[in-house]
Amino acid sequence: MISMTLEEIATVLSGRLVVRGDGAVTDVIDGYVETDSREIVDGGIFVAKPGETTDGHNFVGTALSRGARLAIVEHEVDEEISQVVVADAVAALGALAAHVVASVRARGVLRVVGITGSNGKTTTKNLLAAILSARGETVAPKNSFNNAVGAPTTMLRVTEDTEYLVSEMGASSRGQIARLVAMATPDIGVVLKVGLAHAGGFGGLDHTFTEKSAMVTTLPASAVAVLNRDDERVAAMADLTAARVVWFGLGENAHVRATDVEADRSGTRFTVTVPSGESRTVRFKVLGEHHVSNALAAAAVATELGVPLDCIVAGLESVTRAERWRMEVLGGRDDVTIINDAYNASPDSMAAALKTLALVTPPDGRRVAVLGTMAELGEFAGEEHDRIGLLAVRLRVDRLVVVGADARRLHISAINEGSWDGESVFVETADEAYAYLADELRAGDTVLVKSSNSAGLRHLGDRLGELFSW
Repeated sequence: MISMTLEEIATVLSGRLVVRGDGAVTDVIDGYVETDSREIVDGGIFVAKPGETTDGHNFVGTALSRGARLAIVEHEVDEEISQVVVADAVAALGALAAHVVASVRARGVLRVVGITGSNGKTTTKNLLAAILSARGETVAPKNSFNNAVGAPTTMLRVTEDTEYLVSEMGASSRGQIARLVAMATPDIGVVLKVGLAHAGGFGGLDHTFTEKSAMVTTLPASAVAVLNRDDERVAAMADLTAARVVWFGLGENAHVRATDVEADRSGTRFTVTVPSGESRTVRFKVLGEHHVSNALAAAAVATELGVPLDCIVAGLESVTRAERWRMEVLGGRDDVTIINDAYNASPDSMAAALKTLALVTPPDGRRVAVLGTMAELGEFAGEEHDRIGLLAVRLRVDRLVVVGADARRLHISAINEGSWDGESVFVETADEAYAYLADELRAGDTVLVKSSNSAGLRHLGDRLGELFSW
């Protein structure tokens, strides 16, 4: 974070400053801001956020013992650490982030990129960070820090020397993206896809469209909106923004496009073409054709930031996986490949992962899909699990293992498809699935493990990867 005195922080937050211990109002703070006391490092700021199961105020002492110099609290805490008392700790976190970003921006160096979409945000963020970090100081989220807490926490890592802030902006309910955009209005706003992820919170695709379009509706004419030409809902956002539109996609009408796409278990190869007319071959190690779209989005942003195409390609090729537990390739012994994609799942990402499984499995190998629930779909859950079950059949998955009661409908839909001669197995737990697969898998199998994070199948994927590691 940029250097600020205790008094300045309190003023920005309209809070009441309580100086404790040997502190003084003129003390300068420039450490990281955290909401998890376990992440505090010396000189940091701890935000005591009330939670669903615990209260951050109970951990102010822990934060102090780890070196925190300031706590942002909703009520004064009996610990020897200076505190700023505010009405809402999360709102204060956002206000501090907005101030810090605006202060650094005023110095004329910082460029802000905002990324949203129902799928692909984290992958695109990682790809773009890999490209930009070779050009200058770049701040990007850890993991999937993209909500009302994670996004401002990332923003607060900018310093006076930061050239690029890549902000992943997600939402599970209405209004969240607009609030994040207001904290740090992007110079370049990216929208990847409008799908049914978090549909239960939004209330359907129309509301999801409205939520995601908040990324571009408030952009000024001086900004750039990078939009997916292949997604009709995203494409419709061009009419809602004053910003200059740059398209990415697979079609000829995209400014940044991919051709000659080929995929196998080692990754994806394609040719990328940018607005100047230059083209290059990309040997992309991230598995799955659907990630080509994310690579194009990153390339489009980098092009707008003046990055040469050779540097863009080098950055894309340096990334070996989308993210931990996202199309992560494991195993290899006995030619058994485990694709662990169980960090998250929506209908779109589940379908894309199954299509990748079908595409990359060698002709003499079996397609094995280990699937768990897709969470947060609300009223759409039943029909979407039905659709995925039928898709598994139509893609000729050889073995389907469905894990957990919330995903059982997927299993029923598959076995009810009369034309299928494959086998679907339902188990209640990941341990049962592991026991079954340890006996069932054979040389040449390609195994997809896919579910929402809540199902916990990512650990099953790790266990299978270890079982078949060299």
